[in-house]
Amino acid sequence: MNLLIYLLVAAVIGWVATELMHDRGSLLINIVLAVLGAFLASYFLTPFFKVGTINDAITVPTMLVTLLGSVILLAALHLFRGRGRRLA
Repeated sequence: MNLLIYLLVAAVIGWVATELMHDRGSLLINIVLAVLGAFLASYFLTPFFKVGTINDAITVPTMLVTLLGSVILLAALHLFRGRGRRLA
């Protein structure tokens, strides 16, 4: 049951991250990548910010860290796709 709740919350946060990145490409792919970003954020960003993961409790700090991980992964995807903003 925890896994289902984690995936559902991460998918909603992934949708929010997609909206923040203004990407209207493949919404499903972006949500899946954002869920992956949320998973990676739970391992790499939560110790840095000293907050729990979504598995511990669904709170505002955990959701913000999950959102940050999703945005970072989506931004990396944009850079590799070649649609990143370039400084000229």
